[in-house]
Parts: sequence; structure tokens; C-alpha cells
Amino acid sequence: MAKSSIARRQEAERARVEAYELTLRRAARPTRPPPDLHNAIREAGRGFEADIIRDPESWKPQLKTRDAARLRLAAARHLFARYPVPSHLEQIWIEASGLGHDEIVRRKRWYIAAAGGGSLYKAGASAFLSRKEVHGFLHPFGQVGFDEAIWQAIARSYTGDPAIVSRITRSRIARTPRGEHAFWREAAQFFCAQPTTVEEIDDLCDYIADRRRRERAFSLKGRSLAALRRLAREWHRDLAVIARIEAARRRAEMARHRSAAQAAELAAHWPGAQLADWSWSPSAKAFAKRDEHVITQLRTAEDLVAESRAMRHCVSSYATRCIAGHSSIWSLRHRHGGAAQRLLTIELDRQRRAVQVRGFANRVAHAGERKVLERWAKARGIDLPET
Repeated sequence: MAKSSIARRQEAERARVEAYELTLRRAARPTRPPPDLHNAIREAGRGFEADIIRDPESWKPQLKTRDAARLRLAAARHLFARYPVPSHLEQIWIEASGLGHDEIVRRKRWYIAAAGGGSLYKAGASAFLSRKEVHGFLHPFGQVGFDEAIWQAIARSYTGDPAIVSRITRSRIARTPRGEHAFWREAAQFFCAQPTTVEEIDDLCDYIADRRRRERAFSLKGRSLAALRRLAREWHRDLAVIARIEAARRRAEMARHRSAAQAAELAAHWPGAQLADWSWSPSAKAFAKRDEHVITQLRTAEDLVAESRAMRHCVSSYATRCIAGHSSIWSLRHRHGGAAQRLLTIELDRQRRAVQVRGFANRVAHAGERKVLERWAKARGIDLPET
């Protein structure tokens, strides 16, 4: 039976409505889950229930964010804070990766003491800082991290020169283990009294750390900067000799094995950072000519020794830190045709911060090299400090 024109129009209208509703369902964004306030307040208070000053159930934040870290910080402020505190104390509620359990507890304890109006000195800071230094820690110059604020406060107790304080804060001293604090305080005092560049401080600290590992009684007391430089130069020469001997030993060892696979097993290697190598060409034309910059991770002892020998610095001494996962070493090279030129050696820490960037004979990066590093940092999420 033929349908009337009215029935056909009604069916066509229903089909249009169904198609429109289907389009709406496809285009509509899925509903985002609400902020997990209960989990945020529970995580913030865990382990510090005796220090809570406000009822967790009374927390009704007017926050649009769903970021768990930001919610956790807001919850900590509700539970513990009577007074505002500097951002480096609050950072522990946002990011704690790479920190041990004791360090996390320490930093949260310091936050609770400062935010609650208590004595940070009595809350445990006395093990590292004097009362004057605690005041400096709570009132730092500029935006600094937790460790940088500690060493800035220490340096300010030894010198009133902001430039020298900044060098100590940016140097390797500010990244030393908490258990070695007393020794490296002596180093900070030494470089405040006998100032030099950040680059030389880091280079000398490499020697100091190695000497300290071999000789626990080693001290900087009574030494001059000139004497320390002389000792560091002798150490660099020793490293070069050791590297040559080790390379000769490995060549002889590998020669005694018939297969390349067996020889490869002899090379010391480590997993390294979970970060891919990177390359960049300024243009498609340059890429066609095989003109590119490459940043590659060094994962074997042979690679470190070769880099150290070619660049005339001491990166080969960093193998232990790489194997332990505390650092990763990267090499920036310029490839043109079939040749490759080494430009810079970069050290990253566990948080992907570039803690050292050195060229040939420990020179600083040139402007052009710095631009390449900035492209790499943006592409791989590297924290590249300003020069």
C-alpha cells in the first residue's frame, strides 16, 4: 500500500531528527569526572594526623582544577597552614619523584612547622642550618627549589655578595647528598671566601668528590684556591692515564675473544635514562645534505672514556653515577656528510634537569649551541637552566 505524502514527510522528519541526535552524541564531549577531593585530603594528611588543625570534612574548596597534585597542595594548606610559606616548601605536595622516604617526610615536616607558625629550627632544620640560616631559608632571593634555598641560606651566612651566593646556589654543591651536608658546607664556605666561576666550582667539586670517596678525612681547611686547582689538574692527568691504560686493556681483552658478540659482553653498560636520542636539521635541504645536530646518550664505559678523551674533561669519572641511575650523560654532535664533530657534553639528573653543560676543555656553550640545546629541551621536556 502506497504511503501518503504526509506519512512520507513524517518519516523523513524522524530520520532527520535521528541523524541530528546521532551527530550531537558523536560531537559531545565526554563528561569529565569531578575533582577527587576525598583522595586529596586523605593523601595530604596521611602520616601527620596529629598535626591537623582543621576538620578534613570542612574542606570545601572552590577549585576548578582536577590536577591531583594541585588538589593535594590545597588540602595540605587546609589541614596544616595558619600562615603562607614560600613556594619551595610547598613543592613537596606537588612533586616528590626522585626523593627517598626520609627526605619526603622531612620536607613535609618542615612545611607543617613553618605553615603552622612553629619553629622550623626545632622541627629538624637545626641538623643542617643555624637559626640565622633558617631565617634566610624562609626568605630566599628569587624563586628557588628546596635544596637551592638551603644552600642559598648557607652561602648568605658566609658572604654578603649576591653574585657569590648565586654561584654557590647554581653549582654542584647545591645537589650534593643530604648525608654529606657537613662536608659540602665546608666547600661552600671555601668558595665564598675564595670565589670563582660556577663552571670552575663544578669542575673542582668533581675532583673534591672523587678525593672524598678515596680519602674520607680529606678537608679543604687551610687550602688555597691555587693549591686546589693544582691538585685538580694532577687528577685530570691521572684520569687520562687511567683511561688510556683501561682502553689498552680492553683492546687486549677483546682481541682474545673471537666473536664480536663476546667482545660486546665485556663492555660495561647501563640502561640509562628512559629518554630517546634526538636529532635536528635546520632545513629539509640541510637534512638532504646530511647536515644535522644529534644529541645521543652515552651508555657504556667506552663511550664515556672516548667523550672524556675527545673533549678533555672528566666525564669518564661519572660512570658510577650513571650505573646507579643518578645521572645520564649526553653528547651533542654536529654531523656533516660522513663526519661528526663533538660540541658539548650534558649531564641530566633524575628529574631531567641539565645540571652541567660543558664543551671542549670545560668551556661553556656558545650561543649557537645554546639554541640547539633549547630546541632539544623543548622537544624532550628537559629543564635547561638559564645561563
